[in-house]
Amino acid sequence: MKKKKRGFQLSEKQLGYAMVLPSLILVFIVVLWPVTQSFWNSLFDYRLNDPARSQLMMSANIDLERYVDNHFYIDRQLDNLVSTAESEEAKETILEIKHGVESYHATLISDEEIKGKVEKVDELLMNFTPIKDSELKYTKVDNDFAADYRGALESYQQSLTAISESIDDEASSQKFLQSADLLGATGKTILKSNFIGFANYGKYFKDQRMWKSIGNTTFFTVISVALELVLGLAIALLINRTFSGRGIIRASVLIPWAIPTAVAAMMWGFLYDGQSGIVGHYLEAWNIIPNASWLLSTSQGSMFSIIFADVWKTTPYMSLLLLAGLQTIPQSLYEASDVDGANKIQQFWSITLPLLKSSILVALLFRTLDAFRVFDLIYVLTGGGPANATESISVYAYKTLFAQQNFGEGSVLSVIVFLCVAIISFIYVKFIGSDLFAGRTK
Repeated sequence: MKKKKRGFQLSEKQLGYAMVLPSLILVFIVVLWPVTQSFWNSLFDYRLNDPARSQLMMSANIDLERYVDNHFYIDRQLDNLVSTAESEEAKETILEIKHGVESYHATLISDEEIKGKVEKVDELLMNFTPIKDSELKYTKVDNDFAADYRGALESYQQSLTAISESIDDEASSQKFLQSADLLGATGKTILKSNFIGFANYGKYFKDQRMWKSIGNTTFFTVISVALELVLGLAIALLINRTFSGRGIIRASVLIPWAIPTAVAAMMWGFLYDGQSGIVGHYLEAWNIIPNASWLLSTSQGSMFSIIFADVWKTTPYMSLLLLAGLQTIPQSLYEASDVDGANKIQQFWSITLPLLKSSILVALLFRTLDAFRVFDLIYVLTGGGPANATESISVYAYKTLFAQQNFGEGSVLSVIVFLCVAIISFIYVKFIGSDLFAGRTK
């Protein structure tokens, strides 16, 4: 009999890689691609609120929309100035400026591609249509030509300004000054490359505010996660026991975690309020704090407030993870220890804690990463104040990136957040969680 030819088959190792590949692609798209984009943006002086730096430019560019619009008026204004000038020297200067501008403009449009863009932009401007296509609005030019043209326009601006200062007639002087400003504005349409490499990183490594925000974030993370672990373990041990109404208690414990963080922050903001907040009122009455306004008006009070609010909201999440671990521990171990005469404390240290180690490590890893990236709680409750005393690194990045529209420096802070989270993950997996992952792969 003729043997059947076997079809293509993957080895066990290849099959494993094939099954993991979709997840790796998803991780790259969702995680690594935005981080890569942020890193690329961080290498530029990239600011949306500054027309000269609102694009990523590796070389010199011209903002054709503003340039073409200004150039249309330059020729007319210079012709008008020639007839206005009283001295022959002033006329000669104006004619030289006009010739220089025409010469540089002719050199610019000698490139057929740029000439086509200029004509199209001019047509759109004549129809009062804004330029929305960035490829049409900005065009690359030679760096040396851009520097020469920009320098020439600045020189022309200074020459017309000097003439305006020498004229006694206010109206004539103003005309020269307006033309000088127009030439200066045209020079600003010739944009320099805003690629600065790692200069932004060097700036922020010396930035005291950045280091303070990392310190605030670290302090918040360590204290809140530690408290949540202790309280969450206590709650998990409690609701793991069999008693009447256990289902209702479990559901009620999870209510704080189910509330959106921004809503919880606003709620705690009302409770902490120095005028009408019930929490501030009772803490003052019990002599725990000096006065009700201390909670949100001082650096220590504000840090206490955000930690307390976070512990209240996230402890149920920690208890839920630990409860899942507790329910995997065989009841027979406790029964055997009862026979041996072990008390509850000995059972906790000898059975519960060692067998719960994996669940504790997973819960700590998730909560530490989540706490280090804290944003909405602080932003809504304190805004990072007072005097940046509670500003986390994520809040600082948001203010720089969106409030100031400084995408270059904001991207630096975003990359720093990513690196900090990556380091925390590495520490947990490599050192603290080595037993958790040991022996799981071959």
